[in-house]
Amino acid sequence: MTAMTQPAPITGEDVPQEHQNIRYELTTLAFRLLDGDRAAAGVEPWVNSPEAHGELLGCWQTENGTLGRLLVLRGFTDEAELSRERMRARASDRPFGAGDHLTDLTMQSFAPFPFVPPVRTGRFGPAYEIRDYHLRPGGLPATIAGWRKALPERHRIDPLTVVMYALDGPTRIIQIWPFHSLDERVALRRDLYASGQWPPPGGPEEILEATSLIAWPTPFSPLT
Repeated sequence: MTAMTQPAPITGEDVPQEHQNIRYELTTLAFRLLDGDRAAAGVEPWVNSPEAHGELLGCWQTENGTLGRLLVLRGFTDEAELSRERMRARASDRPFGAGDHLTDLTMQSFAPFPFVPPVRTGRFGPAYEIRDYHLRPGGLPATIAGWRKALPERHRIDPLTVVMYALDGPTRIIQIWPFHSLDERVALRRDLYASGQWPPPGGPEEILEATSLIAWPTPFSPLT
């Protein structure tokens, strides 16, 4: 299959309910710094096992931010399918092909913003930024409203992979942005801020803490 190079459009209007029902899992595998290849080697057979549920969308190794991490993004048709796959991992003594080289494993569940279409895989990077915003309690509705206004225009200039909110734990959103290079990332963000197209109206006021990782796709990642 030819890799896609154009993102799905974002208009600010809600997507069909079946797309809103999609659930994402972002798994973080921690490993010793020299064991990245060994950690990645276990992921592909795990997510492509005949017993697996869901679809592998992306797999990245961190380059900036917290090092020694592998991030795995998968999509599921609904919460029931995600739950079945989560139970498969919990019941395994080697989830994600985990071996002695892994030091920690965290699986987190997310729902997409209601106007954001399903993740489209393809060649959009290779530099991916994963931003994690911890919001104040009750800050999610205002955040979604602000993004609904501002994201469609930014998406036309600087395409988004996904923005999604946590279904458990603190109120958080995760956003994933692909860039052709780190220089492109700096230039785009500078221009968007200078022109007033970003950040979203009311968005920064809801953020308590923000972190950012730069990561590169593994050879088997559908998002490259």
